[in-house]
Amino acid sequence: MNDCIFCKIVKGEIPCHKVYEDDDFLAFLDIRPLSAGHTLIIPKKHYRWVWDVPFADRYFGTVQKVALGIKKAFGTDEIFSKIIGEEIPHAHIWIYQNPDKSTGIKTDLAGNADKIHQALK
Repeated sequence: MNDCIFCKIVKGEIPCHKVYEDDDFLAFLDIRPLSAGHTLIIPKKHYRWVWDVPFADRYFGTVQKVALGIKKAFGTDEIFSKIIGEEIPHAHIWIYQNPDKSTGIKTDLAGNADKIHQALK
């Protein structure tokens, strides 16, 4: 889609704080985080809903991988997830640490992205 903000992020037309990328998926920090490390995981190909993604097993495997990276990066056991989808018409899953017990600085997007990226190595 030409006007999809997430498709523009995938193409590199809009910058993001990337934490993970492979051939099919991109994970990047939310610009309005609920907690430090609040990450969005999207398929690189445009699908309207998470349920439309034909390789959902790999999608949720990627979500799990990034969630475990957030746990390690921020030393937390509580990782929440949300699948809503009406605010941006591109499949996406939110993962974030419990806002009430969040460690790290919520506004340090570059630092938080690096922490998660390093934890995924």
